[in-house]
Amino acid sequence: MDLQLKGKTALVTGSTKGIGRAIAESLAHEGATVIINGRNQTEVHKIATELAEKYAVKTAEAPFDLVDDAQRAQLFDSFPDIDILVNNMAIFADARFDELTLDDWRQYFEVNSLAGIALSKFYLPKLLKKNDNGRIIFIASEAAIMPSPEMPHYSMTKTMNLSLAKSLSHETTGTTVTVNTVMPGSTLTEGVEKLLESLFPDLTASAREAKFMAENRSTSTIQRLIRPEEIGNFVSFVASPLAAAFSGAALRMDGGLVPTIF
Repeated sequence: MDLQLKGKTALVTGSTKGIGRAIAESLAHEGATVIINGRNQTEVHKIATELAEKYAVKTAEAPFDLVDDAQRAQLFDSFPDIDILVNNMAIFADARFDELTLDDWRQYFEVNSLAGIALSKFYLPKLLKKNDNGRIIFIASEAAIMPSPEMPHYSMTKTMNLSLAKSLSHETTGTTVTVNTVMPGSTLTEGVEKLLESLFPDLTASAREAKFMAENRSTSTIQRLIRPEEIGNFVSFVASPLAAAFSGAALRMDGGLVPTIF
């Protein structure tokens, strides 16, 4: 299937590893120009170079900390015109409610929510003016609708993604621009691989995954971790003109982890 993304320019925040990198790779594979973002300039350059060479496409580098107002302004100056914004950047860690300080809550809001709000505020009016199948996609989590007691601060910010995407979708009424959220379930990113190694050091990689799913993600119906490229490919479809009927949607790709219909 041709996703009709050739000639489109996509900014994927937090795209040097994990799901963000997989999204960037899928978009590059479809022929889009991808702007790689991360705080580490060396990593940003590495990924941008790899994707450009692998898929014979243009890439660009955005080594900016998008929580910082000044660096975010640099991003806007460097890339004032895009077609696709993927708000993927996020942090997460286990913590009980009584362990979290107000500064912890502020940090999670600034990284996981406020940065995406600021980028959407800048780019949405431009996408609406162009009116050429522009896309804003928030990457949330199953925790947005099944909040984790181990990560109340993270869960809160992901629920905010859903609410914001729905609100912004009303701003696109009568245009070809859409705003949606994708909710991945537990995914085999680099961080999860390290977690499994620490939990089950004596097991093989496949045995670790099976044990983790059986004991920690028992409601999953696929009983395996989702691969980042699966999320990347789905996001590319949502970003394409072929997915124009998705608007304000909370799109689950959780492997059956959430035990509800809606």
